[in-house]
Amino acid sequence: MTVKNLFIKLLKYKSVTPQDDGAFDFIAEHMSEFEVTRIDKNGTKNLFLYKKFGDGEHLCFAGHIDVVPPGDGWDSDPFIPIEKNGFIYARGSQDMKSGVCAILLSCKETIQFNGTLSILLTSDEEGDGKFGTIEVLKYLQTKNLLPDFAVVAEPTCEAIFGDAIKIGRRGSINGVIELFGKQGHAAYPQKYINTINLIASRLGKMCAYHFDEGDENFAPSELVVTDLRSGMEVTNVTPGYLKLMFNVRNSTKTSKKDIENYINTLFDGLDFKFSLYQGAKPFVTKRDSKIVKLLQNATKEITNISPKLTTSGGTSDARLLAQYGVKTVELGVVNDRIHALNERCKLQEVEDLKKIFDKVIENF
Repeated sequence: MTVKNLFIKLLKYKSVTPQDDGAFDFIAEHMSEFEVTRIDKNGTKNLFLYKKFGDGEHLCFAGHIDVVPPGDGWDSDPFIPIEKNGFIYARGSQDMKSGVCAILLSCKETIQFNGTLSILLTSDEEGDGKFGTIEVLKYLQTKNLLPDFAVVAEPTCEAIFGDAIKIGRRGSINGVIELFGKQGHAAYPQKYINTINLIASRLGKMCAYHFDEGDENFAPSELVVTDLRSGMEVTNVTPGYLKLMFNVRNSTKTSKKDIENYINTLFDGLDFKFSLYQGAKPFVTKRDSKIVKLLQNATKEITNISPKLTTSGGTSDARLLAQYGVKTVELGVVNDRIHALNERCKLQEVEDLKKIFDKVIENF
């Protein structure tokens, strides 16, 4: 099957999270040369395929079949792929059925490999992901099948294909602060405790605060205030309650505990409640790692571009692989229309991505 034919086939599945719409049945049949394991849980579909060629190391290609809802306003049906001027238009074309297509064809065509080659796919990466990739990794650990290295085919490139490889991801920590005062009449401010007054002197020590200075892999871990609410939308009542929400995309140099200590110190002496939730932990794969070098060299050979190594952007399932000690990198097509109306991907990028994966497997 050609890249184009497989790509279009995958795009026709209405695999909105957490559904696969039958895509995994097709993939399992298409990849019949591989051992197939289904690890479905609580409505999430997970597929793991592997083939042991030799006694060497285990290389895994990972990704997700699910897509976000298409939304209204498309120029064409988002699940009927249309080719126009070298682009394929459809929901999931960039994020990330392009990557899944390249993974499947590259692995299927592999005849020789010094080790184990595998594919890990889930139907819930765009959602909470509670029963997706993490469940597969738990299962693989019990079977002593955890990979040594992984390539996640998320769309990583910024302006042109081949310009960026992700060697890590920042973590994500969300915070909520509730501040309590005493509501009253605006004409008698001395009688009450205005929560806006309480936050005023502290807000400047929160907005854009850097917990660290960053390093060659990460930007500084910055506190970003995302929501602030207080008062009753009237002019004659001082507020007695305030709620503030924030997010920190943290590097490996800043922990949840660091943030907790800072906020508790900053609000010491006030009547407040504070909660922190870490949705993702940061990770980085060393720049001189075998998998980083292989992907760098293959990308340069196919695209004639020397890709930069970055940890920018949001989170992905790569963090879960890294959590299990798997040396993980990410490379995929250009990321400029993911989750947007009229999502599209150049067919040539998918073909070149497959060639890069071919080179990685060949030189592993």
